Amino acid sequence: MAPQLIYLVFLSLFALLGSSTQNECQVEKCSHLGPAIRFPFRIKDRHQQHSCGYPGFELHCTQNNDTVLELSFPVKASIKNSKLPFSVQFYIKEIDYKHQLIEINDIDCSFPGLLPVLNFSVSPFQFQFESQFSDVDNFTLFNCSKMNPNNSGYYDNPVPCLSSSDYDIISVYSFENLYYTPLYSCSKMFDIQSIPRAVFQTPSSFVLEWSRPDCRHCEATGKHCRLKNDSSILYDTDQCYSSKPEGPVPQLRVAGEVLGPLLAVLLAIASYWIYSSSKLKKESEMKIEQFLVDYKGLKPTRYLYADIKKITDNFSEKLGEGGYGTVYKGKLSNDVFVAIKVLNNSKGNGEEFINEVGTIGKIHHVNVVRLVGYCADGFRRALVYEFLPNDSLQKFISSEKGRCLLGWERLHRIAVDIAKGIEYLHQGCEQRILHFDIKPNNVLLDDNFNPKISDFGLAKLCSKEQSIVSMTAARGTIGYIAPEVFSRNFGNVSYKSDVYSFGMLLLEMVGGLKKNDAGGQDKSQVYFPEWIYNKLDQGEEIAIQIEKEGDDKIVRKLMIVGLWCIQWYPVERPSMKVVIQMLESEEIPSMPSNPFTSTNGTNTAATTRGRITRSELEVISESE
Repeated sequence: MAPQLIYLVFLSLFALLGSSTQNECQVEKCSHLGPAIRFPFRIKDRHQQHSCGYPGFELHCTQNNDTVLELSFPVKASIKNSKLPFSVQFYIKEIDYKHQLIEINDIDCSFPGLLPVLNFSVSPFQFQFESQFSDVDNFTLFNCSKMNPNNSGYYDNPVPCLSSSDYDIISVYSFENLYYTPLYSCSKMFDIQSIPRAVFQTPSSFVLEWSRPDCRHCEATGKHCRLKNDSSILYDTDQCYSSKPEGPVPQLRVAGEVLGPLLAVLLAIASYWIYSSSKLKKESEMKIEQFLVDYKGLKPTRYLYADIKKITDNFSEKLGEGGYGTVYKGKLSNDVFVAIKVLNNSKGNGEEFINEVGTIGKIHHVNVVRLVGYCADGFRRALVYEFLPNDSLQKFISSEKGRCLLGWERLHRIAVDIAKGIEYLHQGCEQRILHFDIKPNNVLLDDNFNPKISDFGLAKLCSKEQSIVSMTAARGTIGYIAPEVFSRNFGNVSYKSDVYSFGMLLLEMVGGLKKNDAGGQDKSQVYFPEWIYNKLDQGEEIAIQIEKEGDDKIVRKLMIVGLWCIQWYPVERPSMKVVIQMLESEEIPSMPSNPFTSTNGTNTAATTRGRITRSELEVISESE
């Protein structure tokens, strides 16, 4: 298949080169009624090859599709204090290629005034003598005050372009006897040699000729000439070419020079492809597996928004939706799936996106979700994560049926792994990462129910030596936010704030933070963590479904560790390293001190070590 493809590429290149050789110097026009432009003239913007024109014969088209020639004239050596050179633009009315003449108009009427200082001897164009368009003579110019209207005999000879409301400039044939010329209040300005009278008229229209390059021998036979080998040397007379190409000889020569080496390279590539096709086929079978192995060591990839649409099949499968965006399922290859969170543009100022890419993009831990890539395409932003098929932990612990499906041993292992992930964020990274939004919804489960912490939109980075973190506003989810995040009366914000959130997650794994058996009390007034503490402290049984022997020990351990983590004051909470030790220990930890006070609505918390009640915490939450 590849040799045939290379053959087709070769033929296409040959045809393209032959076409470009024929068309690169084709005849152009600025407008339908404008003069045809071909060698020795060329239009700068259309004839890209300099060999299409002769030096000094460049034209350009105006916005009104007029054809314009710009000439730069050196000034005569006898003129002092003159700017060098003068550039004058002319409209081209007609081009006579056979006689090598151009009829032009002065654009801004400045040409007559420049005539005395312009040096035509170095210009590629000269005034045409005995032209069919105009006569050429010598003139003398006079500056005269406004003439008496009664003496109008020489009003046919003014130069309007040089005259003003105060004076008239008069042109007089130099051969005339001034004795018979009725000029009043006039002074001689200068003589001009060999100038057509049309130069002084309005509009100024006159004819220029060129002698070099001399293509008249070609034009006389109905053919054209051109530069030889991109130089200023012309083809000989017998090498003039027709306006219609007479044969492919020039194209074939160029094609041979260019495509000969190219063809050899293409044939070598074809031979190599035939030799290695079987090897490539085997390697392609390993491509997906190798991709998964190599990708672990790569930094997040930047995608265009068009890539995101393609990966998600135009956002066809939605996995979920939150306050900061919508999550879609995507596919990078047959075996590689991803979850793409398209951020909501109306939320925040991009801080979540910066936090996510700046923190999780540098993290590689088995219990932290991997950021595959991101999209920052204009105002569109998206985050591309590894896809975890078992959804979030919240899906399984929100009901007794879900907890039973996982089982207490697996729930215990999930709790330990989450703690290890948080401990890695606090101590294992170059900078300490505070998550500030630890909750079941942000713990995702892979196909083996291994937990991975996700959603770092509220995270903050700080040095490991920094024990206090400054915050301008509370961040997190109500029910999981540590008290000090709301009010500094409970201490300073630090990594211990994540410990509090993890403790609330453990208690929710045990009972879903539901207001269970309240002993006849109004369930709306029961705070589940306090209810748990009272039950354990009094040695009472907790109505939680136990299926295997030893599960009760796991449940009790999860509850007690959770209570240790949710102590009101950060200093009384253990670090995540100690939490992992308690969870992995064979022994059940001892009960912590009671972190709760009466919930009867009184303000006893103000006199009891500064602790607050659940109702007071809710008031703080609402005020924030």
